[in-house]
Amino acid sequence: MKKLTLCFLALSFCHQAIAAEPKFLPTDAKRVLFLGDSITYAGHYVASVDARLRVEHPNRNIEVLNLGLPSETCSGLSEPDHPYPRPNVHERLSRALAKFKPDVVVACYGMNDGIYYPFSEDRFAKYKKGIGAIIKKVKATGAKLVLMTPPAFDPLPLKQQGKLRPAGSEKFAWFAIYEGYDDVLTKYSAWIMQQGKRVDLLIDLHTPVIEYVAQKRKTNPKFTMSPDGVHVNREGHAVISKAILKAWGYGGPSPVKEKFAQLVEQREVLLRDGWLTYVGHKRPNTKVGLSLENAKPKIAELERQISGLLK
Repeated sequence: MKKLTLCFLALSFCHQAIAAEPKFLPTDAKRVLFLGDSITYAGHYVASVDARLRVEHPNRNIEVLNLGLPSETCSGLSEPDHPYPRPNVHERLSRALAKFKPDVVVACYGMNDGIYYPFSEDRFAKYKKGIGAIIKKVKATGAKLVLMTPPAFDPLPLKQQGKLRPAGSEKFAWFAIYEGYDDVLTKYSAWIMQQGKRVDLLIDLHTPVIEYVAQKRKTNPKFTMSPDGVHVNREGHAVISKAILKAWGYGGPSPVKEKFAQLVEQREVLLRDGWLTYVGHKRPNTKVGLSLENAKPKIAELERQISGLLK
C-alpha cells in the first residue's frame, strides 16, 4: 500500500508552479461535487484535486465531495449477466443536487454505459440521452457543469488472461468484455468533447490515459494501469487528476507531504460514505457510512490536522 501511495505521490504531487488565478473555478465557488462510477468512487483523483485546491486557496474553505457510485451508469443500461440492475445516476441526482447544493458539478460517465458490448446506436442514444438529462438537471440549479470523458479501457491484461470476447459472441459482461471495447469508449468520448456549447467545461481523460500507457510501453510492453482493463490504479488516478487540474488552469497537482495527502483522502472517504448514505441510492452491498452528524467529530479532527500541515 505504501509503495502504491509513494508511486501516486511521485506522479501526482509533482513540483509545479502554482498559478496565481485559476481559469475555471469561480472565485465564489464553495462546493464542488464529483459524480461518476467506481473509478470516481475510488476517489484518488478527487483527493488530488482537493489537495491542490487546499494549497491554492487555504482560506476559501472549498468543500469537495466525491459521490461516485460503483456500477453506476447515466443510461440506465445493464448487461444481462450483471448480478443486479446497474444503478442509474438519475435515480439520485436530484436529491444530491438539492441536499449538497453544489456550485460546480463534475460528471464522468461512459465506462459502464456501453455495458461492455460492441458499439450499438441504441445504447449510444441512451448514453447521449442520459448525459443530456444530467446537463438539464445541473444547469437548472445554476451550478457550473464539467463533463469528462470516460478513461480508456486497456485490453492487454485481459487478453493475457484469455478473458476477452470477440465480436459475435452471444453475450458480454464486466467479466467477459468485448475485445474492442475501447473503440466504444472512443466514440463516446469524441461525442462528449463536442458538447462545449451545452456545458461550462469539457475535459478529455481518455486521450491522456491512452498516451501515458503508450509512452510507458515503449520501455515496458506489458505495462498497464488497469489490471482488470477497467479500473485505473493510483498511477492512473494521478494521470486523471493532472488532466483535470490542467484544464482548470492550475497546471497540475501541488507538491505536498505524504501525510497531508493521506489526511485529505481519509476525510474524503468519510464524507463520501456518509453522503452516499444520506442521499441514498439503489446499489446493494455498498458500504453504509456514518451519519453526517456522527462523522462530524472525526471530520473535524482530520480538518484540524490538515489545517495544521497547511500552516
